[in-house]
Amino acid sequence: MNKVVLMGRLTRDPEVRYSQGAEPLAIARYTLAVDRRFVRRDSGNEQTADFIQCVAFGKAGEFAEKYFKQGTKIAVSGRIQTGSYTNKDGVKVYTTEVVVEEQEFAESKNANGSGSAPSADRPAPADASAEGFMSVPEGIEDDLPFK
Repeated sequence: MNKVVLMGRLTRDPEVRYSQGAEPLAIARYTLAVDRRFVRRDSGNEQTADFIQCVAFGKAGEFAEKYFKQGTKIAVSGRIQTGSYTNKDGVKVYTTEVVVEEQEFAESKNANGSGSAPSADRPAPADASAEGFMSVPEGIEDDLPFK
């Protein structure tokens, strides 16, 4: 079985190209920075990242072009594909990338600070606690669908 699931942040905006032909196909390429945690005896708990090349075709490629931006945290599932080519200097180059089958946002817009303040039609509740819960106004307990 060849299945991979990753979660990380885009290192830059996706690069999208379209194939030639009667029905052009979107091909989006992006790099995902995936945290890697390991413990070294001399440095305690250190965190680094692996930079994974991803490619999304068709509708997934169009979605990436439209909605994904540098720094966006996403979750990806797909398969690992290897290949090789000979570069202009005659050197054989080996490649490994994830062919995306599914991709989705892994956090809300506001979670990474890129969102805006609440809009006028959806104000932030003034009496919400730090956990995001509000007090139920008195007199409406009987109208609630749960108790």
